Amino acid sequence: MSYFYHVIVFNGRHLKKILSAYIKYYNHDRTHLGIDKDTPLERPIQPRLKNARIVATSRVGGLHHRYDWKQAA
Repeated sequence: MSYFYHVIVFNGRHLKKILSAYIKYYNHDRTHLGIDKDTPLERPIQPRLKNARIVATSRVGGLHHRYDWKQAA
């Protein structure tokens, strides 16, 4: 997994935390071409809202991000 070339693992507990975060990202947030750009656990598609903007949420310690539409205040 080339994703982890940017990570320094300090101990077994830290490795377990990183792997758990990556597995959660992989199943809940990352889209897959093989399943028609869906996630394995079927994330609902967000329609674009009027006056909305895209907000990035960090995943896996900032190595990845999830992008969602949020209503502008």
